[in-house]
Amino acid sequence: MSSHRVHSRPARGVCAQVKIDQSPETISGFLEDAAHYPGGHTHGLTRPRSEAEIATIIKSTQRLLPIGAQSSLTGGATPMGELLLITDRLDGILHIDKNQVKVQAGVPLSILKDTLASHDAFFPSIPTFEGAFAGGIVATNAAGAATFKYGSTRDWVRSLTVVLADGSVLDIERGQFQAHPDGYFEIITNHRTFRVPVPTYRMPNVPKHSAGYFAEPGMDLIDLFIGSEGTLGVVTEITFGIVSPLPARYLVWLTLPSETSAVELVALLREETQATWQLKNPQGIDVAAIEQMDRRSLDLICEDGFDRQHSIKIQDDATVVLLIQIEIPIDIVPTPTEAYSQIDGALITGGPDTPLVRLCQLLSKVELLDRAEIVLPQDQHRHNQLLAVREAIPEAVNRRVSQVKREGNLAIEKTAADVIVPFTHFLESLKLFRRAFEQRGLDYAIWGHISDGNIHPNVVPRSVEDVRAGMEAILECGHKIIQLGGCPLAEHGVGRNKIKQALLKQLYGKSGIKEMRNVKTAFDPESKLAPGVLFQELSKTTS
Repeated sequence: MSSHRVHSRPARGVCAQVKIDQSPETISGFLEDAAHYPGGHTHGLTRPRSEAEIATIIKSTQRLLPIGAQSSLTGGATPMGELLLITDRLDGILHIDKNQVKVQAGVPLSILKDTLASHDAFFPSIPTFEGAFAGGIVATNAAGAATFKYGSTRDWVRSLTVVLADGSVLDIERGQFQAHPDGYFEIITNHRTFRVPVPTYRMPNVPKHSAGYFAEPGMDLIDLFIGSEGTLGVVTEITFGIVSPLPARYLVWLTLPSETSAVELVALLREETQATWQLKNPQGIDVAAIEQMDRRSLDLICEDGFDRQHSIKIQDDATVVLLIQIEIPIDIVPTPTEAYSQIDGALITGGPDTPLVRLCQLLSKVELLDRAEIVLPQDQHRHNQLLAVREAIPEAVNRRVSQVKREGNLAIEKTAADVIVPFTHFLESLKLFRRAFEQRGLDYAIWGHISDGNIHPNVVPRSVEDVRAGMEAILECGHKIIQLGGCPLAEHGVGRNKIKQALLKQLYGKSGIKEMRNVKTAFDPESKLAPGVLFQELSKTTS
């Protein structure tokens, strides 16, 4: 039976003498995250190996920023004077069984993926960047391409171990602790007993949400920490749900002449897939993910020579590319010979009824089959080449941001949105950002996870003025995204980014931010954990 009352325990493990590395050479490698957020500085960093070390560190410092791979796109992993607590030595995979895996917070997702594959299993909510750490994706409730089928990180977290700001530890299993009907949790530690109020704002009804603290009546305590960005405690261990056996996948590279035709095709694929799930039909089309990349995104990788290196074909009339992942039960995967026979005979009456045949028939119906490259499950090399395209696009933008900074524009920073809308409003959200950027004369690229309605509009800044204009455009669009029933903070979090913090205020208003501060103050009254992340610190005179 669940309870609203939670008892902490002392930290476990050996606490050797805590080492603080203050060498400028080491520190210099940790002064900014993937957002290139400016002004990073710290007096030192530490790399604990146990709960006990973390507890000691937390209790002995006034300001602490827990970080993992520093893959944050929001400045949330950029230090602003705090001691850095780096989780890379908490890197153990502790237990694997058929349905779940228990890991420490510093396990890179690439290692987790390879380890699970050796057990014929996978973690479905891995985001696009596989260098992120397990603790980091919990901290931001990260999500990736396959949210359409599998949901976000939250949907796969079964348990957490968290070190609180007073050094005590909570072990939380999903379903174990539920908010009191009056809207609070009661936390009992050796030092104090305190209540944590559940915020009363309503979250948008969309499949991705990385916008501050989770809140709903009767909520599970575990969900308060997922997406809290290190502000409520330091996550040390996570149990994730996993899927076994590994499915096979077709990959489809498809160029289209217009965004309208792309959205119409995705709508068809979504409908076909939902029918497959409802009927549990192994012959049906089963889309796991569809990625969308606009023409400017493709031009960026062509400018860098990525298309030639990876044998990527992009037609001159292509306005958008879709990268479609379709799953197929492992026991009905055709051989390459059988697959090519199915493709050749897909339009002939009386042929076999298979997922591949149905896919070809659907693409033919909308006159796109001749534009599609279909990659079979056995061709892993080609799979890797095409999937690398998607990752190369944000890398191309980030490289240009870095280049402008190196040329002396130190105030340049990554200027990007991360929004999600109900799929019926997807095309509207694209037009919204294009109009806002083009009215300001900005260079930009838009890519994202079209299957769940999530896009990443990115400015490619040439000057500080471009950054300012881009931020203005993103805030302008944020209001309209909310009006469409969407969320202006889908999967990257809020961090220190002033625009994302402003979007959070747009979403929930001043009262919502105040409710979040009340949660933060309950867990961390001295505001020592990740200060300035999610919302700005209050000055002593105004707090």
